[in-house]
Amino acid sequence: MFSAVARVFKTPDLRRKILFTLAMVAIYRIGTTVPGPFVNYVNVQQCLDTGTQMAGLYDMVNLFSGGALLQLSIFALGIMPYITASIITQLLRVVIPHFEALHKEGQAGQSKLTQYTRYLTIALAILQATTLATVAKSGTLFGTGNAACENVLSMLNESAATPENAVINMVRIVLMVAAMTAGTAVIMWMAELITERGVGNGMSLLIFTSIAASFPSAFGAIAAGTGGMTTLVIVIAIGLLIMMAVVFVEQSQRRIPVQYAKRMVGRRTYGGNSTYIPIKVNQAGVIPVIFASSLLYLPALVAQFNQPAAGETPPEWVTWVMNNFTTGDHPLYMAVYFLLIIGFTYFYVAIAFNPEEVAENMRKHGGFVPGIRAGRPTAEYLNFVLTRITFPGSLYLGVLALIPLIALSTVNANANFPFGGASILIVVGVGLETVKQIDAQLQQRNYEGLLR
Repeated sequence: MFSAVARVFKTPDLRRKILFTLAMVAIYRIGTTVPGPFVNYVNVQQCLDTGTQMAGLYDMVNLFSGGALLQLSIFALGIMPYITASIITQLLRVVIPHFEALHKEGQAGQSKLTQYTRYLTIALAILQATTLATVAKSGTLFGTGNAACENVLSMLNESAATPENAVINMVRIVLMVAAMTAGTAVIMWMAELITERGVGNGMSLLIFTSIAASFPSAFGAIAAGTGGMTTLVIVIAIGLLIMMAVVFVEQSQRRIPVQYAKRMVGRRTYGGNSTYIPIKVNQAGVIPVIFASSLLYLPALVAQFNQPAAGETPPEWVTWVMNNFTTGDHPLYMAVYFLLIIGFTYFYVAIAFNPEEVAENMRKHGGFVPGIRAGRPTAEYLNFVLTRITFPGSLYLGVLALIPLIALSTVNANANFPFGGASILIVVGVGLETVKQIDAQLQQRNYEGLLR
């Protein structure tokens, strides 16, 4: 193992790519600790230390930003707007024929889609930054009841309601939104640089870094709980077993054999070879978990903005939402979460894998599945296999997503429990893909790769 790592750093080109990637990751982590303009850093840290923030409402975005969201740093939004824009652009291919045409044009069309994704990222960043700044200004980002948590922004005293103070406060909010939006643009640029000049997918590696950065605090929260170090050891042991299971399922696939007929072009013979179509058990990846989490955050977000003034009784629907859809440890929340993940898994797989398109491409190149006629019968067979293999994959995603919610109520861990949900899927998936890329590049220059 150590000799393989030594070979990696002895290869000049590969060493340069890895060092460049590490430098970009280091800059990204530094940016997550730099507070945004007009942010009261002392009050924010005090609220984070006391743990008074609204659990569950911002956990997904805070997880993907490496904790920068609740610190109100310049990289507070993290890579989440870029992820959302990429997903929306991919989904719009089904609705907008122009997007589907660009997808089929090759490199030129992909470049235009990437440009559209960038524009949409900036628009989403402005929207999310405005929401975050408004919530922080209202004093409800970290909950209520603590004077420091209700004054995390350095705004002028609004009790002296003068037009000058109102304008100055508005300018400060605009500058804060501009700084966070610019931070998202910088993160997007860094992710593309890593993909182009570094190792692995830049966006995935930045998410991996953000999630890995939350592991120490999660372990500390578990160790500081009721069971202490004993609970921490048990959690780590269970986490290793979960990680092994995730690696096994993520590498599992159904291989559909494909045979290509021989073709004579002049004096040369083409085709006649055998290959296969790999259909993964978890074809949708982590996208259904993100969809379900985002959808379940909407009721809590709406209820938070409809909180009554001090001394007034909140409406019944607000109380019901806050009791059932806020912390995530309620049985109703878990059941709805599980069912949404199953539904979104089938929805996303139906969009990402088109059996008709695959069958048509096979027919054009003289390929067929043994025992299945080319064309529509092949598409129906692929759809048959895909539907049935997606079911265990959706159950796997649902169970994995419930692990941190169960840990929230059993071992007193926070909702960013490291061994479950989107975090473990991303950590394992990105780790496997990055190691495979390093191994492939190392095999181009040596007889032995990184893996054996």
